[in-house]
Parts: sequence; C-alpha cells; structure tokens
Amino acid sequence: MRLKRPRRSKAAKLRQPKQLAHAINEVWSMDFVADEIYDGRKLRMLTVVDGFTRECLAIDVGQSLKGDDVVNTLMRITGERGFPKTIKTDNGSEFISKVMDKWAYEHGVELDLSRPGKPTDNAKVESFNGRLRQECLNAHWFMSLADAQGKIGAWRTEYNESRPHSALDWLTPAEFARRSALQGTSAIPQKPGFSSSARY
Repeated sequence: MRLKRPRRSKAAKLRQPKQLAHAINEVWSMDFVADEIYDGRKLRMLTVVDGFTRECLAIDVGQSLKGDDVVNTLMRITGERGFPKTIKTDNGSEFISKVMDKWAYEHGVELDLSRPGKPTDNAKVESFNGRLRQECLNAHWFMSLADAQGKIGAWRTEYNESRPHSALDWLTPAEFARRSALQGTSAIPQKPGFSSSARY
C-alpha cells in the first residue's frame, strides 16, 4: 500500500503568544494589499516588513501574485540580507501553498500563521498597509502596471529613508537598521514611559 504523504511539513505553526522582534531578521511580517488601475484592472501588492527595524523590505506589485511569486520575492530579499527566523502571515492560499511551505522548511524559517479573522495577530504589517493605502494608493491614479510600480516604489524608498518613527527613537527605518548593524545591538533605545511595541 502507498503511504499517504503528510500535507505539510514542520515549517508552519498556529499563532502562539505575541512575539516581539528584538533583532534584525528575527521576525518579518507579510501580507497582500489590493487596489486597481484607473481602467478597473486589478492590482495586488505583496508587502514585507521587518518587525524590528520597521523597514519595508519589499512591495512587489502585480496583477496576479501566486505562491511562486511570494517565494521569488523572499529569495530576492534573503539574498541581500539573510533569512528571517520567523515570518508572520495570515492563512491566505499563497502563504499556505506547498511551494511556500517547502521553501520555509528547507531554509529553517518558521511560518507563524494568524488566527482566522484576527488581523491584530499581524498588527505591524496591517499598520504599515494602512499607511501605504492612505498615503500612496488613495493619493494616486495608476495609469498602468509600470506606473503603479514606479509610484509605489518611490513611496517605499521615502518611507524607509525619510520617515522617522517614534518607536525607533525618531530615526528612519534605514537609519535604525544601519545603526543597529554597526553597534551590533538589538536594543531599541528606551525612554521613560516608552514601549517597544509602539505603533508606526
């Protein structure tokens, strides 16, 4: 008799108690955002955020993004900065696909899946996506896919390089990442009454 192969490997787990990031590449979060071009054609954006530095690692824009596209994005990012320990996602089909699970398993990356109907389980990327929509998607008409990629890419650069965050001692995400790498420290500067879980 043929032995039935398990549907999933060990890469994914159900949501555990809230996990805070204390170092670069410790916890990433990713999600999809939907919008459209001026003529009604659909747009999908895959957003990836480092939970410690608040850097937006990618906003990949397409009209149809699948599990293979998610893996390609992650391979590009990890080729530049290494692999994360954990990636927080929802239970979307692209994130629980076999190709995604295989990639995570092979590279020792744990997939932390949020509970159905609980967007607060992935609050950092949800907060980031809200800013993306308010400041970029709602502020522009996109005339084509290339136009959307250009405008969204420019917004991502401005967000990383020119936007100070109170949670980062009023440094930009890029500045904070560079300083953390140079100092070799994972500690966010603390002030009286300051919480490291502060929102963007």
